Amino acid sequence: MYYEPEDLKAVMERDPAIIDEEDAIKFHPGFQAVSMYRESHKLWLKGDFKKAREINYKAHQMTGCDIHPGATIGKRFFIDHATGVVIGETTIIGDDVSIYQGVTLGGVSTSKGKRHPTLGNRIVVGAGAIVLGDITIGDDVRIGAGSVVVKDVPPDCTVVGVPGQIIKCGGVRVDMKDALDHNKLPDVMEERIAKLEAQIEALNNTVLALRDENSKLRGDRE
Repeated sequence: MYYEPEDLKAVMERDPAIIDEEDAIKFHPGFQAVSMYRESHKLWLKGDFKKAREINYKAHQMTGCDIHPGATIGKRFFIDHATGVVIGETTIIGDDVSIYQGVTLGGVSTSKGKRHPTLGNRIVVGAGAIVLGDITIGDDVRIGAGSVVVKDVPPDCTVVGVPGQIIKCGGVRVDMKDALDHNKLPDVMEERIAKLEAQIEALNNTVLALRDENSKLRGDRE
């Protein structure tokens, strides 16, 4: 199987479950999906579309990952588990990007032309996240698991939720050794509920205080 040494290096660095390079080459579906994409992409650029699609189809059957051969993907690309990953034809991905199972980089238009996302460098996309349309995700962005992103995201930000919301921007740099720490991302809904509960408690305290004051005034009048 054809593969890029830098893609293999990315697997060895980012997947702690890998035993050795032979294990990665033979049994890592994400690495196999990326390697087969590289092969199909070269054929696509040469205009051999049918052969490119054959490899793409075979890769999908083998790994559960569907990367269109027309997509443009940079160096040291890492996919963990691979199952359910979909990357559309006009997607552009920079260097040192990591994505996890169930991620979709999809389009929202049936017209030809650029209709899929552009991802910068050193981005992490959590499991089950969906990034849709001709939008741009800046360098060093982290997208939380299960998020749905439909708008541009500036560099150096963290996005979570449905629809995706930027909850941190600036000073947050994705470090590949912490790429699996999706559990440390903030929960937007939990934070909103906590704020609402605090507001309700404050209102309740105000109402109780007004009742006490009203009772005192009535007592004074009597």
